[in-house]
Amino acid sequence: MKVDIVVPSAGESVIEATIAQILKQSGTFVKKEEEILELETEKVNQIVYAPEAGTLTLTVSVEDKVKPNQVIGSIDTEGKGESAPKKEEAAAPPATPQPPVPPSEGARRTPESFVASLSKAPEPRAPEPSAPEPIPPAPKKIVTDETQKRERMSGLRRTIAKRLVQVKNETAMLTTFNEVDMTAVMEIRAREKDAFIKKHDVKLGFMSFFVKACVAALKEFPTVNAFIDGDEIVYNSACHIGISVSTPKGLMVPVLKTAENLTFAGVERGIQTFAKKAREGGITIDDLQGGTFTITNGGVFGSMLSTPILNPPQSAILGMHNIVKRAVVIDDKIVIRPMMYLALTYDHRIIDGREAVSFLVRVREILEKPDRLLLGESDG
Repeated sequence: MKVDIVVPSAGESVIEATIAQILKQSGTFVKKEEEILELETEKVNQIVYAPEAGTLTLTVSVEDKVKPNQVIGSIDTEGKGESAPKKEEAAAPPATPQPPVPPSEGARRTPESFVASLSKAPEPRAPEPSAPEPIPPAPKKIVTDETQKRERMSGLRRTIAKRLVQVKNETAMLTTFNEVDMTAVMEIRAREKDAFIKKHDVKLGFMSFFVKACVAALKEFPTVNAFIDGDEIVYNSACHIGISVSTPKGLMVPVLKTAENLTFAGVERGIQTFAKKAREGGITIDDLQGGTFTITNGGVFGSMLSTPILNPPQSAILGMHNIVKRAVVIDDKIVIRPMMYLALTYDHRIIDGREAVSFLVRVREILEKPDRLLLGESDG
């Protein structure tokens, strides 16, 4: 029995995919759920698995364009697989009979041979060589430095490039900055980390504090959680927080859905799941859709300050940076505190400067007094 291999659906917005890599060749035996090939879409790569065990037949090649639900091959469940055909030894060409060696000019000839030679048709004379045709000039070659390497951009990288240019051209981006004293957050983490991991089986990181602080601030400033659609402003009642994740194939932003309903442990579990999926290449289209606000952490790479770019159609993105001990003035005294710069990039068409600055100040205030965030936390 033959079972069709069908291109899986990759979300409503994905109407085409590219065959990025063929992992099993036609004619080979594959097990059920074994990886066959890799599809590349504008948002994420996806593995296609064997629906049944049997002999594989593929009707597509690398770089072919395919559509969701398209049949791209089949599995013969009764087949046992074929080995690679052996190369047949090239048959020796038949021996060409050698013409008789003509007598040399100086050899004596008998009268009979002379008479026989008169009855033979004269051999045709070789045509006079014509003038050689002009050789066309060789095509001009592109000179490439030996130190250079070329490789095709992935679909994800092409999409990132296109969207970055698009958002720069179609929005009025502006960035406002502030700094936050991370002393209280670091003290809580140091004090609660052992009990937290013992209770929830997940580490207490910085990101959960920022997610909870942003959710609280988004509730106070709903325009930061909104976006423009034509001539209308669309307000989101839920806070779907995108978390930027760096992968070998490019930046991805999986989304923590309804983050306002998540506990600290729930946020950390969600981030841990995304990190694992990113390492294994398992982030799906559903993981990436529906975000209303994004947080990106350049601090993990040592960034001191940056201006993040919006993740359309969202209207704002918060940039975290590295924590550095600096001298600051508190109560007219110079003290050393762990400080972090925060950056909020926003679309000035929808968010006014007052709202953007007030939102960032509110995030800072919550992070500097995070005990309030922990009040009412359930077990998660």
